Amino acid sequence: MVDLLKKFEPLMARYEAMLEAGSDAIGLVNEKILSPTRGLINGKETILAGTNNYMGVTFDKACIAAGKKALDEFGTGTTGSRIANGTYGLHKELEAELAAFLDLEHCIVFSTGYAANLGMIAGVAGPKDTIYLDADSHSSIYDGCTLSGARLVRFRHNDADDLAKRLARSKDSEGGKLVVLEGIYSMMGDRAPMADFVEVKKQYGFQLMMDEAHSFGVLGPNGRGLADEAGLYEHADFVVGTFSKSVGAIGGFGAGNHPYFEAIRHHSRPYMFTASPSPASVATALEAIKLLAREPERRDRLQENSTRLFNGFKALGLEMGCDEVSPIIAVRCPDEPTTIAMWNALLDAGVYVNIALPPGTPNKICLLRCSVSTAHSNDEIDRITELFGQVVAAGHGVAKAG
Repeated sequence: MVDLLKKFEPLMARYEAMLEAGSDAIGLVNEKILSPTRGLINGKETILAGTNNYMGVTFDKACIAAGKKALDEFGTGTTGSRIANGTYGLHKELEAELAAFLDLEHCIVFSTGYAANLGMIAGVAGPKDTIYLDADSHSSIYDGCTLSGARLVRFRHNDADDLAKRLARSKDSEGGKLVVLEGIYSMMGDRAPMADFVEVKKQYGFQLMMDEAHSFGVLGPNGRGLADEAGLYEHADFVVGTFSKSVGAIGGFGAGNHPYFEAIRHHSRPYMFTASPSPASVATALEAIKLLAREPERRDRLQENSTRLFNGFKALGLEMGCDEVSPIIAVRCPDEPTTIAMWNALLDAGVYVNIALPPGTPNKICLLRCSVSTAHSNDEIDRITELFGQVVAAGHGVAKAG
């Protein structure tokens, strides 16, 4: 008999080595959340610098009140998919609010951000189509491509010229062509060069899907993401995003203006056969979208905080994931043991950051990844920088900028 789980032996060896080095970096327990930027970890109050809580809305009183009200009025869950009994008035209200925020005609809410990518990609593209995908795309995008059955063509990360070459080679292929880009890439924090890709779009005529998971609510004069920031919003045929970051809830969405957009509801299996989001999650997301619309100053504060931390790390001589300032600020480390050691030292010192290791990172890079919140105070940002400096000075080496 072949042991089906024996293939995980090397993975479990890595995991055991991580545990021997200190805390469980991929299963850390937040014993209590004290605020959007503070938590109790290992019995110690800790600055949270790895939560993706970009807009700091998780403790907003109006959002919490909306969730409690939804629990009282609609109960704990829908117990059904959207095509069965799982569509409540709250779901339709959230879709309308999102469509207005995005200035698009149609919007579909999914149960998670992961399901949104699965559902939108597999809903739009099929076996006769071709999907052109940035090599550094999120796993949910890759899985959406697999589910669609479409032909997959990868192009080099953020390389519009490479995309153009691959489009030219398959210009006579049957079916449609879908290109998927991310507004902010989740590991390194860099942006897609939108203008370059739009020029290729004008030449080859594909349809463009923007995954604005980490840029929704964050970038652009209207908070709609990278396409909004670049002034090229009309060139995004489909927009996908999540509620688990700037919106501070759980769920995801897909939106667009295509006259047949609503057909996705009747074709996308991740939408059709998944229980719909719970009333409390929908209600808190709805209130958060309204908050983002009426408080654009949160985006300004987030940019100030991101710049402050980025410059602080640069002053320490750390090698950054990229040269662009975004709420995702990654520090490169030379190898896995060093990354784990520094992560543990930072946690012991009082700051939690994300650890990012291969194969979840591009090009086998090891990272310590921070995500900045508008709720971080200047003192907290400076303390994060100070603790990084102390840990490096104590001999936990990271890559230094050359």
